[in-house]
Amino acid sequence: MEIILEEILNLVRKKMRENGAYDRDAYKQFVDESIEYFLERGKLTEDDNLEFIQERLLDMWERVRNKFAE
Repeated sequence: MEIILEEILNLVRKKMRENGAYDRDAYKQFVDESIEYFLERGKLTEDDNLEFIQERLLDMWERVRNKFAE
């Protein structure tokens, strides 16, 4: 599970950089988009606990924000 979380988080960070959007609302939007992307690509399925994955990623906001602040 941790590997897929890191993969999604890397995509979220990439989207943030590309769009120049670094606030919490943008982060949440990119998390949702990235989860959807992973579903479309078959890396996630409806059988995965998507709510848990989303919550874990949203809990990482501080870590992401601090990385961009560096």
